[in-house]
Amino acid sequence: MNNLMKLISSIFLIVFLSACQNNLTTPSKPKIDNTLEGINASSIKYLKDTTAIGFEWQKVDDTRVVGYNLYRANALESNGKLKLIKFIENRYTTHYLDKDLEANTSYVYAFSSVKEDDFESRISNSINVTTEPLHDSVSFIQAISNLPRQIKIIWRPHTQNKIAYYKIQRSSPTESEWEDLDTIEGRLQAEFIDSDLDDNVVYKYRLFSYTYEDLQSKPSAIVTAQTKPLPKGIINLSASSNMAKKIVLNWDASVQEDIISYKIYQNLSLQGNFKHIKTLSRNDLSYEIIEHEDGKNIFFKVTTLDKDKLESSKNINAVMGTTLGKPTKPVMTLAQIKENKAILNWQKGDNRAVSYIVYKTAKTGYFSIKKLKYSNINALRFEDEDIVRGVEYKYSIQAVDEFGILSLQTDESLLVLPKLQK
Repeated sequence: MNNLMKLISSIFLIVFLSACQNNLTTPSKPKIDNTLEGINASSIKYLKDTTAIGFEWQKVDDTRVVGYNLYRANALESNGKLKLIKFIENRYTTHYLDKDLEANTSYVYAFSSVKEDDFESRISNSINVTTEPLHDSVSFIQAISNLPRQIKIIWRPHTQNKIAYYKIQRSSPTESEWEDLDTIEGRLQAEFIDSDLDDNVVYKYRLFSYTYEDLQSKPSAIVTAQTKPLPKGIINLSASSNMAKKIVLNWDASVQEDIISYKIYQNLSLQGNFKHIKTLSRNDLSYEIIEHEDGKNIFFKVTTLDKDKLESSKNINAVMGTTLGKPTKPVMTLAQIKENKAILNWQKGDNRAVSYIVYKTAKTGYFSIKKLKYSNINALRFEDEDIVRGVEYKYSIQAVDEFGILSLQTDESLLVLPKLQK
């Protein structure tokens, strides 16, 4: 057994000498003092955790010793070459904690004693230590779907009292990397709500448990959940085009049960931002917009709003509504003075006309003008006996429909009853 240990020690010494040639923290050629007492490997004890190993050894009695060198190698990396990782400066030190290690990883260690002139003893026999594996995360975790722009994650609190907090991570179809979301303090805390998410998107989550020493667990099971989609929009939206001074919107009731209201938007063109003008209850399936301008075109969109205040998409086709336009103006067919009276004849512009208005302008002087208006004329003829010789008269006609909408006026017709010659 002793011969075997000497053989192993010789092998590691050769490896050590090779490593020192490429290690800037050690001399290119180690200085070995065979008379210097080294650390007895049998006196070295250790305690291990997931990311740290603590060592204890018997103090070397050789008074020439001023400290100790600690060498380490990863059994699976660097071909197992030992490298100097620490010079322990005090000969009376008998403990050292090697930190920031990988969990569940095998390491090889060796010690040597060091003199003031940097001579050191032969290194001790090697010690193989494997760090503890990561502890398990929570045993149960669940992500809850169909919440408005949120996902709720719940889990069963960790059973180990040494757990101090949790960290939660998220990924999505557009983000393959895991993103740190938050730290949840307290072992008994068992809920996290992720908010401000996109609609109708699937997200993935996992949880890590941490001890009071900040030791991380294995990741939990990966859970997925999907945010609530936007509600469906309405169908069969229509807008009137034949009503006087107003536009009436109609639509079919939503078949989605959690719809609570409808929102109406309008704009004067298909482009640009639509302005919200009214919110109606679920039971309202029509809306009347008062507009006093005749033949006015307005574009409309109607969206749905569910119980979670999610609104259906406004990226939908708009419908155009139009107030009833003006009737077509009449067509003047006759304008003359006969037998000391003005006679006007005209034809209907369209069948909407129910009466007519005749406008009369009399120029009684150079700066004097008199205007008259004759309403509720039902015939297609007008005779005016109130004329004076030598005065210029201008006449125009305007149609009126059943809603009181006025057509444009016809062009003025000029009539003059000549003065009698003396």
